[in-house]
Amino acid sequence: MDKLNAVKSIMFFEGLPEEKFNKLAEISIVKKYKKGQILFEADVPAHGFFAPISGRVKIFRTSPSGKEQILHIFGPGEAFGEVPVFEGGTFPAHGQAVEDCEALFFPRRDFENMIKEDPDLAMKMMAMLSQKLRILVNKIDDLSLKEAPSRVASYLLLLRSSQDSDTFKLDLPKGQIAFYLGTIQETLSRIFKKFTEQGIIEISGKEIKILDMEELEEIANEGR
Repeated sequence: MDKLNAVKSIMFFEGLPEEKFNKLAEISIVKKYKKGQILFEADVPAHGFFAPISGRVKIFRTSPSGKEQILHIFGPGEAFGEVPVFEGGTFPAHGQAVEDCEALFFPRRDFENMIKEDPDLAMKMMAMLSQKLRILVNKIDDLSLKEAPSRVASYLLLLRSSQDSDTFKLDLPKGQIAFYLGTIQETLSRIFKKFTEQGIIEISGKEIKILDMEELEEIANEGR
């Protein structure tokens, strides 16, 4: 695995000069996690941030009753955990490998030293964090303003886009997808059944095939 190319693929670092990529590759550490393994727990000091090379990681919180709420799923090229590293705080949620995963880890101390030596890099990082925050705010608006069928349609389109095929597999168990979309599994199953009956999708186990892209996009855009 080429660490330099892996660093260059991380969207958080997009636009940095070549020499910065080399330095980031030098301080990064390759870590491997098995499916279900915890990368970090909520409320512990953020000792660094991560970026998957392969596999995906879910960020989640648990309620006092033990109910899990998925906040986000990160895949290759997406950095996470950098905000608490910048602010010197703790991880706000748990991080767990959804599948066997290989990730780059950037130790907080080494990253801080790199920024201190290069104020221009610090400014670029701040700009990237601001952009990420705007994307997150837009996503929260999307989830809160849209009805459940629109959220499900948007999610299917996202999977279709990420896997670049009209036929793809669900990336998580239906219960976890429902939590992620702010609904319950029974509602998700009813929406899938309705989409199937309307000829919008075809379902075979975990595999979904989009039959009517135009209609699915129309449902996804409702409420915008």
